[in-house]
Amino acid sequence: MRITITPTLLKGTITPPPSKSQAHRLLIAAALGAGESSIGNLAHSQDIDATLRCMAALKAPGEDLPLLDCGESGSTLRFLIPVALVLRGGGRFTGRGRLMERPQEPYFALFREKGISYRREEGVLTVEGRLTPGDYALPGDVSSQFVTGLLYALPLLPGDSRILLTTPLESRGYVDMTLDALEQFGVRADYDGERIFQVPGNQTYQARDLTIEADWSNAAFWYAAISLGCAVELQGLNAFSAQGDMCIVPYFVKLQGAGTVDLDVSQCPDLVSPLAAMAALRSGQVTRIVNAGRLRIKESDRLATVTQVLNALGAAVEEHPDALTITGKDRLAGGVEVSGHNDHRIAMMAAIAAIRCEEPVTIDGAECVQKSYPEFWRDYEALGGILSRA
Repeated sequence: MRITITPTLLKGTITPPPSKSQAHRLLIAAALGAGESSIGNLAHSQDIDATLRCMAALKAPGEDLPLLDCGESGSTLRFLIPVALVLRGGGRFTGRGRLMERPQEPYFALFREKGISYRREEGVLTVEGRLTPGDYALPGDVSSQFVTGLLYALPLLPGDSRILLTTPLESRGYVDMTLDALEQFGVRADYDGERIFQVPGNQTYQARDLTIEADWSNAAFWYAAISLGCAVELQGLNAFSAQGDMCIVPYFVKLQGAGTVDLDVSQCPDLVSPLAAMAALRSGQVTRIVNAGRLRIKESDRLATVTQVLNALGAAVEEHPDALTITGKDRLAGGVEVSGHNDHRIAMMAAIAAIRCEEPVTIDGAECVQKSYPEFWRDYEALGGILSRA
């Protein structure tokens, strides 16, 4: 789908969609629980549907290794690899887009140590074996998703375990969300705040009735719209949330000031695209977005695609190995067609940046927002955005 945006300021009140990150975590815990749980305010996106589909396959009766279609959801894949080993002695994982190219070496190193077999053939990752209680050493700076996967699986083992981080933990907010979800379902895992998680075994997930919060990650795009001069009011967000992407608020405040601003995104990599849209329109001011190397292994190489799309619109973005330097302008030229790069956050970034373009902007592949925010274009129009679809 191609969407053409005629630049105009947005105005109105918006409630961001339910948190995809929290939904993954609550749904997995609920599926692992004894009894029936109720999870309210669930929005169906491609990623959430992947987790629902895979958990249903894992819980279905059968002796063979289940086939788990993770779509393009890195969370689904990495969260459920250890869970599948515990529940079914493994599984066959597949996906689309760049998913099966994304690195899994932290798990593979553990599997070699623990005697668990794995192989990749024609886009299918097959893992087979059983996790046993003990120590699990992981790097903390590749992806917090590996830590989360083990945190779900290890409490189900018949003895105590530890997760030992060999490097400092990045994206800690996402691990905090996992620990919060576990606690809500009656499962304990103790983190010393540095390198060690203590996970008692023989635990049982309890049934719960819970409601998913509004999503701070997607709220960030509306903060970006506010930064560009839109009179948008956000409602329904939990100011005391465990969601790490709440840091959009202090980063938004920093970007309203003058002078060079440095933003460390090691703990919030998903915020880079809305932050870049804000930075591109800080007239005459420089913004440096640093510690962003992990963005190269997302749905797209986001350091490259953020640079490509914003510069096509007329911005001044310089790409570095793990950083971006952005010199802000008052307005962007627009008048071009850009690709969404099959990346929901790139398409939404382009839509927000188009607000301050001189000429219309066309986004090709705009349907990629289905991955996390299926109602994005509807909400954009509800706020007064002018769209045409082809």
